[in-house]
Amino acid sequence: MARVLVTRQLPAAGLEPLHQEGHTIVQRLDDEPFSHDELVAAVGDVDGMVCLLTDPIDGAVLRAGAAGRLRVVGTAAVGFDNIDVATAAELGVAVCNTPGVLDKTTADLAFLLILAASRLASEAERDLRAGRWGGWGFMDHLGRDVHGTVLGLVGYGRIAREVARRAEGFAMEVLHHARRTTGFPGYVAGLDELLATADVVSLHVPLTEETRRLVGARELGLMKPTAVLVNTARGPVVDEEALADALESGGIYAAGLDVFDGEPVVNPRLLAAPRTVLLPHIGSATIGTRTKMARLACQGVCDVLAGRTAPNLLRP
Repeated sequence: MARVLVTRQLPAAGLEPLHQEGHTIVQRLDDEPFSHDELVAAVGDVDGMVCLLTDPIDGAVLRAGAAGRLRVVGTAAVGFDNIDVATAAELGVAVCNTPGVLDKTTADLAFLLILAASRLASEAERDLRAGRWGGWGFMDHLGRDVHGTVLGLVGYGRIAREVARRAEGFAMEVLHHARRTTGFPGYVAGLDELLATADVVSLHVPLTEETRRLVGARELGLMKPTAVLVNTARGPVVDEEALADALESGGIYAAGLDVFDGEPVVNPRLLAAPRTVLLPHIGSATIGTRTKMARLACQGVCDVLAGRTAPNLLRP
């Protein structure tokens, strides 16, 4: 049977496909991440790898693996910007991800950020915990309503469509923008138009060279001063310095962020910015969903190693 490197600790049930196929799991006893050099050293002696979005699977890692026996990389994530997919294809190394299993969970988290940022929940909680709350006050902690407002979705993949379904329960008007016409009601061809119209803008695009800094100073300047920006996609989609400027100046009302440029380091200006809700990349972080993600990534690796066509195989 094959040897499969699992780069981090995963839920035990998520590893079941590897056990069922009789593969040998190569894994550290603790949850210490592999450095880049350690990945290069380890990958040449395995047939498959299960990694996370924090693992840098670049050309050097893939070439080291392909020079040995590496045939497949499964990432327990939907996004795969940490993997050099083009080089993997050139080397004949298959790549699998985990689409579909985390859509609803991540959409729940996105809507949590919409609500918490709009209602200034983090600031209110900080005041309470710090002993600054002197009792109920008619004009204290006034946020903005979510119901009846306009939600603008940037990107209209599975997660965005789940957010749209949740917005229906709050009687929100839902608009969306994508690179190509979607054929669905609410499509807005121009990103500028969407940004200028929406009361809440929620980002749902993959990280590519085209989407890096997609929302910068110019785009933030198009948004209403009463608008809220939510990002559960990838941190570099937003220019964080420009966002801090907009929050500090009142150019936009509030922001809810689950992802950051340079994770796990968070821009100190965002940490200090007013009217922000900041979460440590927990969009898919439920027991059930993370187990499904691990299981799907492992199953994709098993399928490729067995000569089967994996349904979650990336096709560059």
